[in-house]
Amino acid sequence: MNLRLSSETMHASCVAIDGRAVLIAGPSGAGKSDLALRLIDRGFTLVSDDQTIVRKENNRLIASAPATIAGKLEIRGIGIVNMDTVSDVPVALTVDLTSEIQRLPDDSRERKILGISIPLISVDAMTASAPSKVALALDRLGLTV
Repeated sequence: MNLRLSSETMHASCVAIDGRAVLIAGPSGAGKSDLALRLIDRGFTLVSDDQTIVRKENNRLIASAPATIAGKLEIRGIGIVNMDTVSDVPVALTVDLTSEIQRLPDDSRERKILGISIPLISVDAMTASAPSKVALALDRLGLTV
């Protein structure tokens, strides 16, 4: 059996629900941790905050936290808190945090990570609807596992 394994650490937070992970990428201060916290309030579980290890297993990306930050979430104004966490979750969707959102984007947007195409959406993390948009996109556009 030819099993190709490769991995990289991404500057992204990650949450999961129903066995599917969502990578939340963006520059420092864009709201990755804040959006992750709001998604956790909607029933998602933390995978990793700010840095996420993604590894390729055959044709899937699997997300987990670096050991040094596993189970930790930084909440501005409060500090670093311990959270329930899951690990080794298949990535189903990537979210790019930006304030420049296309009104009607192309449905086939994707990001290649380790050679695997993952559906991609852009969200302004600071809007009240951001968690709803991520949940909706995961249901409509996200990969199944």
